[in-house]
Amino acid sequence: MNTSTPHIEVMRSQLGRARGLGAGQSGTAHWWAERASAASLLPLSTWFVVQMFRLGGADHAEVARWGAKPCNATMLAAVIITTFYHAQVGLQVIVDDYVHGKAHLPTRLAVKIVTSLLGLLGVFAVIKLVAGGSSGK
Repeated sequence: MNTSTPHIEVMRSQLGRARGLGAGQSGTAHWWAERASAASLLPLSTWFVVQMFRLGGADHAEVARWGAKPCNATMLAAVIITTFYHAQVGLQVIVDDYVHGKAHLPTRLAVKIVTSLLGLLGVFAVIKLVAGGSSGK
């Protein structure tokens, strides 16, 4: 009686063995999202830094009046939304690369929830500024 297991040779090419493995092109959209958000952050961040230098010696009331202008509020909201979106996409890549096993999904969800909440908090602060709710003193 032969106790050895039979050897079955699979006649597949290297490409045939590789199909079904890997990212399956899901990383392309992620890569473009990172690049698009980074490219849009360049002019937005430049605008923000220039505005902060212009408001360097201003008091709270003057900064509140500046932030309540529709153009400035829109730009502030765009900076906040784009920054936290870019952070979420970048942190998601880090989690996908370095967190494995059972911790992967909860960590990924935590990144999305935290960045979304912080972004919403920033946008809410801009809305409050526009509505005149920041004139506390």
